[in-house]
Amino acid sequence: MKEFELIKHFFSQQKVKRKDVVLGIGDDCAVIAPVNNHHIVVTTDTLVAGVHFPLNTSPKAIGHKSVAVNLSDLAAMGANPSWISLAITLPVIDESWLTEFCQGVFELCEFYNVQLIGGDTTQGPLSITITAQGLTPAGSYLSRAGAKPGDWLYVTGELGDAALALQHINGEVELNSNFVEAIKERLDYPAPRVLVGQTIRDYASSAIDLSDGLISDLGHICQASNVGANIVLDALPLSKIMRDNILTDDAINLALSGGDDYELLFTVSEDNKVGLETALLHLTTQVTCIGQINASKTISTTLNNKPISINTAGFEHFTRK
Repeated sequence: MKEFELIKHFFSQQKVKRKDVVLGIGDDCAVIAPVNNHHIVVTTDTLVAGVHFPLNTSPKAIGHKSVAVNLSDLAAMGANPSWISLAITLPVIDESWLTEFCQGVFELCEFYNVQLIGGDTTQGPLSITITAQGLTPAGSYLSRAGAKPGDWLYVTGELGDAALALQHINGEVELNSNFVEAIKERLDYPAPRVLVGQTIRDYASSAIDLSDGLISDLGHICQASNVGANIVLDALPLSKIMRDNILTDDAINLALSGGDDYELLFTVSEDNKVGLETALLHLTTQVTCIGQINASKTISTTLNNKPISINTAGFEHFTRK
């Protein structure tokens, strides 16, 4: 099977056909009809085998995660995901692998009405690059800048399970087999918080998605907003598996610095706090207040109402020796 046969056989079979896509897969470029009174929000992420996912990860999980991490970025901006393009580098053409990979891609795309509109295929070490585009009402989007001293700090979901799963896979920690599948699900199939992002768009002062770890990504908000923050470690949302099986210090470290959570971290002013919490009531996603923004320009933490020192490093490319 050659490149264009591969594209036609696997990537042109998606069911989503959006009205705003004038021309999709099969030409030199895709053509999209502009949407009146909206901004287009664009993000790109690359996943590399052995770096962003273990080498034995299932093709379906790789496909899902490739899309999910991009939709998570759009969610952090409050955007409605609309289109993706896919550039995939493959060692060989494995039809069974590609069928499962496309299943993971298309299932998530269909759930959010996202159309695959183009991309590229080439031969080489396995890597996947997706560019995702979404829409927000004109002038209504979230960013990392905008947090103010006194704003409250919120996070969606539970933290640390994906990092715990990776530690288990790498042989750094041993877990009861009854728990492994549940935490591997968090690593392999992250749930982009798209509806939360759209809901908080009218209330939050800043937002970011958690890919490199809570501390690291909070640092991006603090830097962009020229503020500091205090995290109440007692309030960190941990899963029952984490609470029951991992020492408290280790659980906190995983929640703070583990990465791969793909939850949303956002800030909201005192004036908007009640409105935000009311707006979130109709969603099933857990949302937890974990601290507050201040003017210190540093990140501090407290446990049992006492200051505590923590490692502020998260994951960062090009830092491994």
